[in-house]
Amino acid sequence: MKRNVITGMLVLVCSFLLIFAAGCAKDQGTVKSDTGLTQAQSSAEGTGEQSLQEQSLREKLMAEAAAFQDIYFNFDKYDLKPEARAMLEDLSNWLSEHADFEVTIEGHCDNRGTAVYNLALGERRAEAAKAYMANLGVAGDRITTISYGEELPADPRDCESAWAKNRRDHFIVFPKKQ
Repeated sequence: MKRNVITGMLVLVCSFLLIFAAGCAKDQGTVKSDTGLTQAQSSAEGTGEQSLQEQSLREKLMAEAAAFQDIYFNFDKYDLKPEARAMLEDLSNWLSEHADFEVTIEGHCDNRGTAVYNLALGERRAEAAKAYMANLGVAGDRITTISYGEELPADPRDCESAWAKNRRDHFIVFPKKQ
């Protein structure tokens, strides 16, 4: 009986390995040609080279966009601190230079207060940042807001240092949809 169970397990494991190996076929676009370049790289010469440069530029811009830091709020407040205003000015300037990008502002709260209250406070925080950026010249249709209230804490602990990290606006910068 024990031998049958072991044999059955071996057959099962071998079957899964065979299925897994069949599903992991190599990408044909990365096969090396005699010059040492991939087929994708070789076809990038001429008009394709411009495409690679555009892709590299987009990756650089996405890295820049991801570098914008969260802004933080005092307990039960949605007014912008001076350091928050400075970060929003930097983000607004960047968006002005890169018209093909948009931003979503996520409003967050700590877990004190009711869920409904925290959703409303998170929305007021996100809207305060949006209004400030709009006053700096960023078109309102390039800025969306959403409130997560207390649902997505940066730090799940129940202490003042964690609560301070959770009272924030988070920024997601992304290319406009064509």
